[in-house]
Amino acid sequence: MRLVFIGTPDYAIPVLTALLEAGHQVVGVVTQPDRAGGRSRRLEAPPMKRAALERGIPVLQPSSFRDPGAVAQVAALEPQGLVVASYGKILPPSLLEASPLGAVNVHPSLLPRHRGPSPVATAILEGDETAGVTIMLLDKGMDTGPILAQESTGPIGPQETAETLTPRLFQLGARLLVGTLGAWGRGELAPRPQDDALATVSRRLTREDGELDFHAPHQRLWRQVRAYQPWPGTYTRWGGRVLKLLAAVPVGQGPDGVAPGEVVELPAGGDAPWAIGAVDGLLGVRQLQIEGKRPVSARDFLQGYPGIIGARLPS
Repeated sequence: MRLVFIGTPDYAIPVLTALLEAGHQVVGVVTQPDRAGGRSRRLEAPPMKRAALERGIPVLQPSSFRDPGAVAQVAALEPQGLVVASYGKILPPSLLEASPLGAVNVHPSLLPRHRGPSPVATAILEGDETAGVTIMLLDKGMDTGPILAQESTGPIGPQETAETLTPRLFQLGARLLVGTLGAWGRGELAPRPQDDALATVSRRLTREDGELDFHAPHQRLWRQVRAYQPWPGTYTRWGGRVLKLLAAVPVGQGPDGVAPGEVVELPAGGDAPWAIGAVDGLLGVRQLQIEGKRPVSARDFLQGYPGIIGARLPS
């Protein structure tokens, strides 16, 4: 099938690779414009651009599809279908109509649950037991189009983060997409409308979402640490410096009288050397990073900063 691929981050590259290995002709890749990054603020190409150029595929980087010329560029490639995997922007109807088979999207959730821009983080944050992938047709709504195929990954691991679950979902999505595209192109699939009554919607995360409120339940804080890796991360403050929590574990009920935000040492041999009080228990700390320093284990941090025990966070 003659396709145009639309995507941006590195975890979507396996989808492009799977299409090529299955014999599809990808005649162009659409990805986001180069962005300034790092301390030097030099322009950096998105991962998908680098992957496409390495494979000899032409790349388009429109700043906006509101420009009819950008849509015309895609239409000029004469694709039979568009494949979308984490592009990062809503696509206008004019683009969705640029190919006979429309736009097939790889969405990392079991729709209609977790529509929107942050489905993986939201699945972890909400305590979902399983995750999965949906192959769907895009329409003018936000992840509201009909479903072509779905598959579950199985259980979400107790220490799985958005950073580890996301590539696992897109690996599954790549395989499911390849198995679906041919049948869709041959007219053998009947798209299934989503049940809007069951829909939930995730929202775009901000830096402020990562600030920990220790008046929340400890299980919720634990899921927050996992859900927000790598973005926006989770953090508090100690001694006027940002303290990032990189890995944690729910300890449960601690000693009587531990206040929310209070740091206490835990007995040796447990899952974490120290913990932070929550409204209903303790959040054990395994790995963290204080502003201006490298990430370290909680045990090593305690050796360098023993004054953390007894502190009240944020402080």
